[in-house]
Amino acid sequence: MSTNITDKNYKKLCIQVNLNGFSFCVFDTLNNKIVAIKEIDFSDFPTSSKTEDYYFKAFNDYPELLKKYDEVIVLHDNNLDTFVPIALFDEDFLGSYLQYNTKVFETDFFAYDTLPNYEMNHIFIPFVNINNYLLDQYSTFNYKHVNTILVSKMLELSKNIDEKQVYVHFSKIKFEIVVVQNQKLLLFNSFDFITKEDFIYYLLFTTEQLNLNPENFKVQLLGLISEDSELFEIAYKYIRNVSLLDVSNLQNINDLSKSDNLKHFILLQS
Repeated sequence: MSTNITDKNYKKLCIQVNLNGFSFCVFDTLNNKIVAIKEIDFSDFPTSSKTEDYYFKAFNDYPELLKKYDEVIVLHDNNLDTFVPIALFDEDFLGSYLQYNTKVFETDFFAYDTLPNYEMNHIFIPFVNINNYLLDQYSTFNYKHVNTILVSKMLELSKNIDEKQVYVHFSKIKFEIVVVQNQKLLLFNSFDFITKEDFIYYLLFTTEQLNLNPENFKVQLLGLISEDSELFEIAYKYIRNVSLLDVSNLQNINDLSKSDNLKHFILLQS
């Protein structure tokens, strides 16, 4: 249904959801500005057995979430996902693609995002309980997976670059490795980790499988990372070319700090 121009308020809400908390960003689409960006950690909340209770409290605490928006986008943040070339894709067998890298149950609901420019689809298991809660708050919203955006942006950045590009995106308890070459996805994987040694082991093992030499390949880091981080330091110890992703072009647009643009990169690209 098309929105009457007099009903538009030129505001867009993007929410990045997981089981431990969520972050959200309010965009002013008329002036291309960020009105608000917040991160909510459920560990600060009273304990509950139901994820929906945490969201209920957060929606009471943050009235911005209940305002009227022209568009609401929900990004599901988990590692229950996989990328499949369109040539091998069959919509009737979504679960079968996921069974190789995650435990799949008959009751699971499967969804997928399309990446038409790169001839592949991204299959994932969304948080159905969170979607159901949000349907009670918003009459309609679009949802997709965070890694659809992450991989799309990394592929975009690799245009006309013939060397293999390695990107690592960090959150609190997991990280994603994306390896691309001139808009081709060579590898995507997600790893849970606790220590910096976990991280460097997975990174070096992964790049070794692609015959990448730590003396030569370049790693760009983004997400919850800084040059002062022990994760950055251990990467720099074992790999010659390590840097944070250059987000200066984003900073020029949104006036957020380098740290915020790295941490909320996926949310801000939505």
